[in-house]
Amino acid sequence: MREIAPGLQYWTAPHPAAEPDPEPGSPADWPADVGSVLYEAPGGVVLIDPMVSDELWPALDEHVAGRPVSVLTTIRFHGRSRDAVLARYGGTEVGLGEPMPDGVEALPFLRFDETMYWLPGPRALVPGDRLVGDGAGGVRLCPESWLDYIPMCGTLEDLRVSLRPLLELPVEHVLVSYWDPVVGGGAAALAAALVTATAH
Repeated sequence: MREIAPGLQYWTAPHPAAEPDPEPGSPADWPADVGSVLYEAPGGVVLIDPMVSDELWPALDEHVAGRPVSVLTTIRFHGRSRDAVLARYGGTEVGLGEPMPDGVEALPFLRFDETMYWLPGPRALVPGDRLVGDGAGGVRLCPESWLDYIPMCGTLEDLRVSLRPLLELPVEHVLVSYWDPVVGGGAAALAAALVTATAH
């Protein structure tokens, strides 16, 4: 686990459904190791999209330390180790429309089938599929093929416009599920991804 800020941990773990050699730009074009977030909120421990490999459980046990656990999911495909976490810690799954744990704000983008989470304390944004690492220290929009299953959702440019309200947040970190997170300089990374318009 990597400490991003006091009380905020990020880690990656292998996803069993990852394809070893996906076609670039395809719906399967994502890395085998996926990112997860643990936040020690005022009322307990919050886990976002947890993927827990066997060797990570002891570290997770240490961070939970008997406190209440809430599990949040950004997008319906990110079930990952959610059920195992809920069973191990007697946790609560918090769905969209339910009261969020203290210190967490839900940012739903229903048109694009995703809920991102904003952690105001450490100024961290946690997206699911719609923002991913760009391999150069920043973030980018997901491949367009990742939107194909959503009827009438529009194009990547529509997604870019829909996400622009994120630029109003004082984001320091963007803790993505895929490829490297942005640790420090999050607002600039978001601006680079969301302000550039597609040429017409």
